Amino acid sequence: MKRVFLIVLDSFGIGAMEDSALYGDIDTNTLRTVSSSPFFRMPHMSGLGLFQIDGVRKEGEAAPHRALIARMTERSRGKDTTIGHWEIAGVYSPKPLPTYPEGFPEEVLEAFRQKVNRGVLCNRPYSGTAVIQDYGEEHMRSGDLIVYTSADSVFQIAAHEEVVPPEELYEYCRAAREILQGEHGVGRVIARPFVGSRKGEFTRTAHRHDFSILPPAVTMLDQLSGEGYSVIAVGKIKDIFAGKGITESVYTSGNEEGIARTLEYLDRDFQGLCFINLVDYDMLYGHRRDIDGYAKALSRFDDKLPEIMQKMREDDLLMITADHGCDPGYKATTDHTREYTPFLLYGPGVIPRNLGTRRSFADIGATVLSWFGIAPDFEGEAMLTPQELRETTPP
Repeated sequence: MKRVFLIVLDSFGIGAMEDSALYGDIDTNTLRTVSSSPFFRMPHMSGLGLFQIDGVRKEGEAAPHRALIARMTERSRGKDTTIGHWEIAGVYSPKPLPTYPEGFPEEVLEAFRQKVNRGVLCNRPYSGTAVIQDYGEEHMRSGDLIVYTSADSVFQIAAHEEVVPPEELYEYCRAAREILQGEHGVGRVIARPFVGSRKGEFTRTAHRHDFSILPPAVTMLDQLSGEGYSVIAVGKIKDIFAGKGITESVYTSGNEEGIARTLEYLDRDFQGLCFINLVDYDMLYGHRRDIDGYAKALSRFDDKLPEIMQKMREDDLLMITADHGCDPGYKATTDHTREYTPFLLYGPGVIPRNLGTRRSFADIGATVLSWFGIAPDFEGEAMLTPQELRETTPP
């Protein structure tokens, strides 16, 4: 009974890609920054080979490691969550999803106002925690929705839960998703509920919900589920793929719950993929430029890694990677950063080795499919040898 547990440490980049200057990023390196924190501690990831990956390993510091390792290059044009996860699953994006540094055009806003019968506040790139402080009281007086964006391809709607209940806010997001297609097909429409009574006291709740654009091509999720395998989504994975190719899903409130659900699935019988996103590194620490918070969260994952590995079975694979960078030490912006990502593959039959720098995140999707004896319907090169694949027969 073959299983793959693919864990995305959201935004855990390991150094600027060669084209990073085209994205406004100079000398960014999320791992380098967080490892400078006194709270950084990742001995188990180190044992797997994190610090032996190309660009991370220091000259003269080669050491044995327990996993197959590689440095992953993002082939797609972009540095956001949607494009990064899509490429992991085999979808190459030749151009970035649209962004709105000056806010959304009136044609979009007017169509949205007509659809939801409410006004709009803000319409600018904004910090999600700051926008509710600056516009929260006006929103509560008027009932107008706080619409904002970021450097990512997102249309975000914030609303107080006592003014607009979450389920109603989700309907507004679905309306926006219908409008935002084609030229204005942003990667995600995001519901951002909050609570509180006045400026300075407003806080976001755990009822966030993402409404993603459909992947434009076949993904490894489609291929796996199409062959009868389970595709289990933990965290925001279902939202990123708009549910496409997913057979079971569970939302989480953050890293702790994501790790807990992963441990539960390790105890369950299924054949297929468990695809996990741990979002706190990006959402709580990367964008907020909180170096120590990011380091503590990584150390917490590392603390739980032995328990994850101990629960693995003979035909299990554990993959750990990221979708982009978000260097908390980079002060030029609070945006994601264009970085290489780590890839660590551990399993009882996997031969530890360094595969250098790969040309695409899609090699991860191809490797997952190869474990189940499926040829990818996308460009991607599997990283396991025939010896490691052993018997790969359909369920």
